[in-house]
Amino acid sequence: MVYFSKLATAVAAACLATTAIAHPGEHHDHAAIKREIVARNQMASAARRSIDSCSSSLKHRELSARSIARRAETLHSIRNARGIKSKPQKYRRDLATLETYEAVDHNETGLVDYTVGSSDTTIFSANTSCILTPEVTDGPYYVTGELIRKNVTEGQAGIPLYLEVQYLDINTCLGVPSLYVDIWNCNATGVYSGINVTGNVADGGWDSTFLRGIQSTDDDGVVAFETIFPGHYEGRAIHTHLLVHDNVTVLANSTMQGGAVTHIGQLFWPETLRSAVEATYPYSTNTQAVTSNAEDMWSIVQAENDYDPFPEFVYLGESIEDGLLAWIQVGVNVTADYSDDDYYQVVAVLQADGGHETSDSVGGGSAPSGAMPSGAMPSGAVPSGF
Repeated sequence: MVYFSKLATAVAAACLATTAIAHPGEHHDHAAIKREIVARNQMASAARRSIDSCSSSLKHRELSARSIARRAETLHSIRNARGIKSKPQKYRRDLATLETYEAVDHNETGLVDYTVGSSDTTIFSANTSCILTPEVTDGPYYVTGELIRKNVTEGQAGIPLYLEVQYLDINTCLGVPSLYVDIWNCNATGVYSGINVTGNVADGGWDSTFLRGIQSTDDDGVVAFETIFPGHYEGRAIHTHLLVHDNVTVLANSTMQGGAVTHIGQLFWPETLRSAVEATYPYSTNTQAVTSNAEDMWSIVQAENDYDPFPEFVYLGESIEDGLLAWIQVGVNVTADYSDDDYYQVVAVLQADGGHETSDSVGGGSAPSGAMPSGAMPSGAVPSGF
C-alpha cells in the first residue's frame, strides 16, 4: 500500500542556539540567532502576502495542474521500475494537523483514508498553501564543485528517497527555470561526504562525494534528486540541505561555477517518519544521540503560518524500505543574492585533483586558490537509476 503524509521542512532563516553539540564547526551566537528568527518570520510574512496576490492567477493554476500530473506520473513510474505490486491505498494528514504543526508531536492526529479510487488530483494537489520557505544557513559542510547529476547515492545504504523541489517566484507564483540547486545530507549513520575532521570522518575523506550533487530547474522550476533519507547526528534534527544558484556557468566536466546564491535552505522531517526509517538497517546502527525537531537550534517548530514547514510524502509500497517520494514548493526572491552573507560558508572545494578544505573549514587549514574546478571530472562513476 502507499502511505501519504506530510514531511517537516522549516527551510527557515535563522538558528536558535542550544547547548547540544552538533558537528564540529557548527558554532552560533545565541543572541544573533534569536534576532535572525524574528527577521525570518518578518520576511516570510511579507513574501506570503506577495505570493497570495498571484496564487489564484490562471498561469499559476495551469502550473499546479502540470505539477499534479508530474507527481502522479513519477509515483507510478518509480513503482513500476521497482516492481512494487501492492495495492495503492493512500493516506494523508488532514489540514487541521498541518495547521498545528508547532505541537512537536506530528503523529498524534489520525490519517484521512483515501481509497484506491481516489484521483491523482486529490492526492497530488495536497499543498495547503503556495509554500514559502525562508532562508537559513547552509551549515558547516557546504562543498563547491560537485557534479551535476540526479542520482547522488553512490551506493550508500538507506531508504531510497526521490525528492522533488519546485521553486516559485514569490512575485508571480510561476516556476523559476535555469536555477542550479545543490543538495547534500549525511548518510544513514550521520556522516557527510567531502569532510574529514574529528567527528565526521568520511570514507574517502575530502575526496568523497556521496549524497551530494546539483540539478537545474526545468521550465516549471522543478528539480528532482535520487538520494536516501538522511540519518541523524547529535545536536541537529534530521535535515537535508538545499542551496540555489542563478546565472551560473556550466563547465565541460559537469560542474558549475559563479552566479548568485538566491536561496539557502534545509528540509526537516517529522519524528514519526524518522522513527520508522531508523528502525531499519543501517540507521539502526547509529549510536549518536537523537535531536528532535523541537530541540533543533533552528527553532523549526516555532514557524508562523506564513509558510508551511511540511512537504508532502508518499510511501512507495507497504514497507518503508520500498522507498519514499517527497515534494515541496519553495518561494524564492529571484533578485536576492546571499553570496556575501555570513550564512554562506564554503568549507571545501572539489577540484580535478580532489577535495580541498578552505579557510572556512570546520577543521581549519589553508584555503585553496579559490578557483572552481576545471579539467577532468572527479573520480568515481556517476550512479544511474533509482
